[in-house]
Amino acid sequence: MSRSIGLSPELVDYVRGANRPEHPALARCRAETDAMGDVSRMQISPEQGAFLQMCARLVSARTAVEVGVFTGYSALATMLAMRDMHGDAACLIGCDISEDYTGKARGYWDEAGVSEQIELRIGDARETLAGLIATRAGAVDMVFMDADKTGYDAYYEAALALVRRGGLILFDNVLWGGSVVDAAHVAEDPDTAALVALAAKLRADARVDIAFTALGDGILMALKR
Repeated sequence: MSRSIGLSPELVDYVRGANRPEHPALARCRAETDAMGDVSRMQISPEQGAFLQMCARLVSARTAVEVGVFTGYSALATMLAMRDMHGDAACLIGCDISEDYTGKARGYWDEAGVSEQIELRIGDARETLAGLIATRAGAVDMVFMDADKTGYDAYYEAALALVRRGGLILFDNVLWGGSVVDAAHVAEDPDTAALVALAAKLRADARVDIAFTALGDGILMALKR
């Protein structure tokens, strides 16, 4: 599981203790995923989950799309906030390529009673997003991306077509462990280079307003104008 870069374990504990308690299904998802070893770093932290829930509330999100589901923590956090606001009308579409990891996610969604409101689509996210644009262009409230970094630019353009005016697009891992400020790493690693290019693109993109934050491993937010 990720945690904000530069925070001591004591500050991490303080931040998490200051937030409201997680839903039991979220807590179980976090604990069981953390026990999976190195791969658990792909899971967002509980403070990021709380942040996503607040973002969903701020834009009154009823329909959301997630690219990169993993074991389901972020999707569940987002859906719990949307369901609290909109009940059965809330809907989240999750895009992923792994049946194994998302199979675990379904268990947590079932436990929380929201699995019928989360539609999971397995396959290339570019193709999934293209299909969604054909039916939901301008009708999505929020998109969260936590997938392959070299795909972020393509996912961003698709997300811009999907979200309504005032809709929110979020990218995780935009600090990439701090490697984005290492020129040699940027030159050698396609993922790092893609993240640096994305940050520069959004900074200059008049289609959105942005905020680059250091929460977790960095979250970049774009609000469609």
